[in-house]
Order: sequence, then C-alpha cells, then structure tokens
Amino acid sequence: MRNTFLRAFLFGLLAAALAFPPGQIAALAQQQQPQKPPPPDQKKEKPEGEFSLAVEVPLVNVDVVVTDSNGNFLQGLHKENFRVLEDGVPQTVSNFSPTDAPITMVLLIEFSKIGNGIFSYYATAMANDFLRQLKPEDWIALVSYDLKTRIEMDFTRNKEEVSRTLRSMAFPGFTEACVYDALYETLDQLKDVKGKKSILLVGTGLDTFSKKNLDDILKRLRETDVTIFTVIAGADVILRAEARGAFNGTWGFVDRMNFAQAENQMRAFASFTGGRAWVPRFEGEWSGIFSDVAASLRNQYSIGYAPANRSRDGKLRKIKVQLVDATGAPLIVQDQKGKKVKYVIYAREGYTLPKGGVSD
Repeated sequence: MRNTFLRAFLFGLLAAALAFPPGQIAALAQQQQPQKPPPPDQKKEKPEGEFSLAVEVPLVNVDVVVTDSNGNFLQGLHKENFRVLEDGVPQTVSNFSPTDAPITMVLLIEFSKIGNGIFSYYATAMANDFLRQLKPEDWIALVSYDLKTRIEMDFTRNKEEVSRTLRSMAFPGFTEACVYDALYETLDQLKDVKGKKSILLVGTGLDTFSKKNLDDILKRLRETDVTIFTVIAGADVILRAEARGAFNGTWGFVDRMNFAQAENQMRAFASFTGGRAWVPRFEGEWSGIFSDVAASLRNQYSIGYAPANRSRDGKLRKIKVQLVDATGAPLIVQDQKGKKVKYVIYAREGYTLPKGGVSD
C-alpha cells in the first residue's frame, strides 16, 4: 500500500512540474565594474577549527474547522483571525490557506463477527453511503479489520469499484476487533503521503485483541498530521437491545460498559487529531453525518508555524486555536439579524516533537 501511495505522490509532483511555466531569463547588458576588496575591518577570517551549528526548525501544521452552534461552517476567515497558542505561548503563523484540495481518505471499517456480524453489516452499509459524498477528483482507499488489518482497495478515484468491494464483503472471519492495531498500521502507511489526508473510522470502537494498547495509539496520534473522523456503527442496535433487556449485563462476551468505553475512545481518536465524532441513533442520520465529514474536509483552514520552543524534548506540546479580530480581541460572529453566534473550533489538541539534537 505504501508503494502505491508513493507512486501517486511522485506522479502528482511530476504533473505539477510539467504544468509550471518556464521562467524568463534576463541578460545583463550593462558593463560590470571591478569590485573593490572589502576594508580590512569588514573582512572576517574564520578561525581554524571553528564550525557552525544549524538547528532544524520543524513546521507544525494545524488543520482547523470552524462551525457555528448549528453546524454551519464559518467561511471567509483570514490569517489575522487565527491565534495559535502552544503550551499557552502565542506562535507566529507563517503559512495560511483555505483548503480546496481533493479529499485523500482511508475508509477504515470494522468487519468482525462481534454481535453475530450485525455491526459489520452496519459498517459496510454506512461506508457505502459515504461514497455518495465524494467528487470525481477525490481519492479513497478501503481498509477493513477484525483480528488482522486488510487492504481491500488501494487509493482510487473509482467509487463504483469501492462500492462493489463493500457489497461483496458478506462473511466476517473472526470474532475479534483490533482497532488499535488497525489504526496504528494505517497511520504508518500514511506517514509518507504528503499533503492533506484523513481517515474515516466506522465501527463499534471495541478492541478485543490488539498488540497495541490505548496508550500506544494515543501517543501515535500526537505524532500524526492525519485528521480522523469516527462514526459508531450499530448504535441503534445497542439501544434497542438494551431497551428489550437483551444485554442482561452482557451481550455475548461484551457488556454495556465495553460499548460505552469504546464510544469514548472513538471520540478521543477524533478530538486528538482535530476531527469530529458521531453516534447516529437511526439510519436517517447517516446522510447528514457523511455530508458533514466531506464538508469538514472541504472547509478546513491550513495553518503552519515554526514553534518558538525549539527544544526536541519528546514532550507533548498542547495546541489551542482561537479566533480574534483586528485588535486581537475575541472574534464576535453575528447572524443576519445582528445576534451573536456561538462557534466551535476543531483542531488537533497537540503534538509531540521527537527527541533529537541539532543537525549540521
């Protein structure tokens, strides 16, 4: 999968290079004058054995989505409207742009026998529903997991081919769901893919047999620039079973608290990376949710800054994004009637700068 990702990326670079117009070469017409040597006091000789140190300054990228309390996206914001704090210290934003690039997403779905396969049925049906939100220029890959992680379809623009693959997935193989391993492996596959990328994780959020644990995956999320969106599959099934008393403490080997914990984990996966999480209670919500997923990616603001703290200590740096006006005061948003509108900012909560020293 990684090789295919790299091929797609290199192809994009080649296409961009071919499309770039050649530069104009200007000739020097004037006669060059001989240059005088610098005065003795301006000429510096480097002492023997002297060397210089160059510190590699990383660029931290933060994708931000802003909505009002009704879920409508706030558009038309400018670089000056964003204040980024790292561990409470204001940072200088160097890069800023609204996002209008095609979506590059991995559709990661749970496909296990948990609940006699009912949740897998929901996951595949929901994933198929999401495909309707994609445009012809968008890229999508399909990955499933139970005991193992499987690449069902590498990155493609052929949505119908992905849909056929989803419809063919009828019989899960294992009564295990290793979401930690699946998410970790997918993030590893995406780390060499440049540009904006995301994961839509659809499943129960349960983890039954992963080699990785929750701490491992949360640490990994602090190192990634991938935005993760999560949708709980089969939440309405759980509610109906609970109303009928079907749980009676447990459902198979899974009790109600396991599902509640899994839901919280799915929310954490999203919030750590600046994504969003949904728990649909009935099928009628699916279309609106998946429309929000696609719209979130198409209405992101990309912000980049070089952190003022350049130490590579491997510690978590907390990020907070605020909206401000021209005076630096909190931005006030009003509706057409002049009434104040509350807004919500979605951005990654922090990152970890790997340990390391200075470079030559």
